[in-house]
Amino acid sequence: MKREQTNTVVPFPAHVAAAVADEDTASIIAVLQEQLALAREGRLRSVAVVSVSADGEAIGTQWSCKGADISSLIGKLTVLTHDLMAARK
Repeated sequence: MKREQTNTVVPFPAHVAAAVADEDTASIIAVLQEQLALAREGRLRSVAVVSVSADGEAIGTQWSCKGADISSLIGKLTVLTHDLMAARK
């Protein structure tokens, strides 16, 4: 059976909603921008990130790395995540 293809364009909102810029948000953005600049310059080999939700209930880890770095990064992220969870209690 042949499937009919439709072309639907969904417009984006005209304006992005303004976000309240506080010191914590500015700090997170500054750290990410520093890492992006280093990545663009080719000065990074691996990156690991621990993210904590605004309400403190969810903690996630992400990484991008060379194969030789993965064990070390996962171990460090695991320790950091456990430390964050313990500090939260």
